Amino acid sequence: MRAGNYPETTRYNYLLAAAQLARYLAEHWPDPDAADAAEDPTEVTRGHAEAFQAWMIETRSPSTALNKHKGLQQFFKWLLAEEDIDRSPMDRVRQPKTPQKLIPIMRDEDTKKLLDACKGETFPHLRDEAIIRLYYNTGARLSEVGNLLLDDVDLNTESVHYHGKGAKDRRLRFGPKTARAISRYLRARGKHKGSELPDLWLAQLYSRSGRWGSDDRQPPPSSPHSDN
Repeated sequence: MRAGNYPETTRYNYLLAAAQLARYLAEHWPDPDAADAAEDPTEVTRGHAEAFQAWMIETRSPSTALNKHKGLQQFFKWLLAEEDIDRSPMDRVRQPKTPQKLIPIMRDEDTKKLLDACKGETFPHLRDEAIIRLYYNTGARLSEVGNLLLDDVDLNTESVHYHGKGAKDRRLRFGPKTARAISRYLRARGKHKGSELPDLWLAQLYSRSGRWGSDDRQPPPSSPHSDN
């Protein structure tokens, strides 16, 4: 999968699906005949795969079961290519149907409440406002915004380079309010002790002097090294 340029998250999820199938057969399968299949994937049958998929629907969700289905398809496809099995047990296992869910859209007043909570001149305030405005303005995925690098943002063109799911990169424009918020954050970031790091977003780091990043707020007693 690395040779096929699959992202690390996809490789992990496919491996996780195989590991979860083995754990299910070892711990939840009602009959003892699955003991061999739990240790040896070449012993897995269509019945094992279907029961695991049904269990995933019952204990997780149809969308999670669909992800496991796709992962197991690739796993047994690989075993077939390696000639460890003659036929994949997933061949006649149907994909679970997933209901179409409508994602509720945040109201403008809710977004305003989030932005109002970020008002301030401290490093966390400037950073959080830039993050929320970027989400609100571009509609990007959580991972796309969270994994941004410093070089991905271009204030000259007021655009951001997103590294999307499935190695699908794209560049999007953002508005003047977002540009202002990012510019203010970048100026504060330039004074941060971690400013040389490639990541765009930095945590508020605790120093030996007892200061938090660029402001004087003290850490909460319960988590002395956490970010507010």
